[in-house]
Parts: sequence; structure tokens; C-alpha cells
Amino acid sequence: MRLILYLGKGGVGKTTTAAATAVRAAQLKHRTLVVSTDVAHSLADALDQEVGPMPTQVGDNLWAQEINVLDEVRQHWGELQGFVSTMLRRKGVNEVAAEELAVIPGMEEVVSLLHIRKQAKEGNFDAVVVDAAPTGETVRLLTMPETFTWYASRVMQWETSTMKVARPLVRALVPASDVFDALPRFVEQVDALRQTLSNPDVSSYRLVVNPERMVIKEAQRAATYLSLYGYPIDGVVLNRVLPSEASGSAFLEQMQQVQAQYREQVHEIFTPLPIWEAPFYAREIKGIKDLGEVGAALFEDRNPLDVFFRGKTMDINKVGENYELRLPLPHVEVNKVNMTKRGDQLFIEIGNFRREMILPTLLADRPATKASFRNGELVVQFGAPEPPKVTQEQPA
Repeated sequence: MRLILYLGKGGVGKTTTAAATAVRAAQLKHRTLVVSTDVAHSLADALDQEVGPMPTQVGDNLWAQEINVLDEVRQHWGELQGFVSTMLRRKGVNEVAAEELAVIPGMEEVVSLLHIRKQAKEGNFDAVVVDAAPTGETVRLLTMPETFTWYASRVMQWETSTMKVARPLVRALVPASDVFDALPRFVEQVDALRQTLSNPDVSSYRLVVNPERMVIKEAQRAATYLSLYGYPIDGVVLNRVLPSEASGSAFLEQMQQVQAQYREQVHEIFTPLPIWEAPFYAREIKGIKDLGEVGAALFEDRNPLDVFFRGKTMDINKVGENYELRLPLPHVEVNKVNMTKRGDQLFIEIGNFRREMILPTLLADRPATKASFRNGELVVQFGAPEPPKVTQEQPA
């Protein structure tokens, strides 16, 4: 069983890429389900077919699903939300705030994750390909199970008389189980979900980028936090690259020059991950036939369900009171390291090699004190956080 999730900024072509991957896998005789977790679904448009909230067969060895989580949450959360809101108002919280606080954070994300895991667990498909929501929402989705478990456990500590009200919600999220009678079982399911999503033999995360500065920056942040939470990335799709024959005007030639700079940057930034380039098509990509052509051009003779990279793209370890960031650079020759840090950005130069990184919040306010090579890894050491600068008021 393979689970492949495509992430990226809105509008970069995640849906087309995910659908093309699924169609290509189906052409190779793998029973494949492509799923959209985005509230603003566009999977049906890409496939040019009706797609329902449950797996719908749309071709040979190919099924599609647009998860409709909002209706499900509204249907099963109403009674419990009303109870929680009443409890909060009794404690002095105003009515509007009580209504907002009564919604468990991440309800939609947890429902989506449980749906995806259910499909993977039942074994009806060889692969599930996920067209994920825009990057920021997806990272929040992936880190949500722990938050949801903590919040749900607090709700379950309330008096026994409220348990009958809460059970419809729990049955909706975890069918055929009663979590209020068996909290450990619920926690066990969340742990199993996390294990599935972080198992490199099962799950792979692939970033979709365009040769544009803001898109690349967001993908960098996604890669940083995926690595931080232990989610395995195995490739990057560089989408909408102008082909060399697209010339003939000063406008197109200038666009090609700009794209060439960003293409080089993508290959430098995401080393050692494989980079697959997809051209900018002159026509709208729509339907199984078009998607099959895109998938074949993207993966060529490779199986899109293969694991294309194993290992961490970065690793952060605490050493005493400080931290070390380890960056695998297997193909870079050892030379003098130049390093510059500005806020959450770290710039590394080694000869002709240049790498720009987005740091997690944990390291953003710490000075980068030293960089060195150890066994094919660049190791960057970070010191204690710098104290905030105090500005003295000038006398009047």
C-alpha cells in the first residue's frame, strides 16, 4: 500500500499533478484512488467527470473521491457544540466567544485524515494519491492529531451526565467505537494514523512548485516543517516550465530567462531530493487522456509509486542548551563554508554551491555560530537566543 500526498501553494497545479500521478499508476495496473482534501475541490474538473464524497470509479483501475467534511462535521457536532457553549457561558464567557471556543480545533483535518487512513487500512487500493489543501493548511492538518487528542481528552473529563450528548460526534469520527468508554483505543488510533503518515515505506510527500519566488519560499517552509515532524519527502515537481521552443517574442524570452534563474534555485535548494520538471502546456489539461500524457511525461519509464528518496532532508538535534542542524550534501565537495543568517533565513555558500534555507521558529531567534562538514553532512551550530534589544528613551 502506498500513500502519496502532493503539497504546494494554491494555484501551482497540485490537482493536475496528483490526478496525473494517479492516472499513470492506474495505467501501470495499480488499483489507485485519488483523493481531494481541499474544501474548494477541483479534482472533478481535472478529471472532467463527476466525483462524489465516496470513492467513484472514473476509469480502469482508477477511482476518485472529494471528501466532504463540512457537512459531516455540522451534522454530528451540533448537539455537543451547544452543550460546550452553554458550559462556557456559565463560566462567564460571552456568547459569541463561547460559540467559537466550543468548536474543537482541527475537526475538518481529523475527519480528512481518518478517511484517508480508512482507505489505506482497508486495502481496497494499491495506492491513494492525495491532492492536499494549500501548504499552510496541509501542514496544520498533518500536525493536528496530537492537538485533537489533547482537546478531546479535556472534553471527556466533564461530568458523566454529558457523555450521551457527546457520543454522536465520536461515532462519526471513529465508526463503531465509543471513545468515551475507551479513550486509550482512540489515542491508539491517532498514534496509528501518525505512524502511517510518517512511515517512508508507506507514505511519501511531494512538493509542487512553479519557477516563481513566492511559490519556492512557501515550498521551502513546507519542507522544513515536514522534516521537523518526521514526514518523509521523496521528490519535488517543478511545474509549468516554459519549453525551449516557446520563443519568438521579447516577452517570452524574458520569461524564460527569469524561469531559468528560479529553475537553478529549485535544484540547489531541494538537493538531494529528485526534481521532476513538467512543461507549461499551451492547452488546458482535462480528462483521463490528457492526464495520462502528463503523467507519462513527468515520470517517463519510472513507476510513480516508487520511493524516490529515503532519509531526512534535514535533522535538528539539541546539544546541551544549544542546537545543531544537519543537512545532507552528498555531492558537494568540501571547501570553505560561508554562512549568513537573516531572521529565519540561512544562506550557505561552498565554492560554486549556494543553498538558501528557511529555518523553523525554534532556530529563527538563535545565532548561527559555526558550520562544518561531517561524513557528507553540513552541520550548523546554533547558540543561545539573543536577548531582545532594549532601546532607551531620550530625555525630552
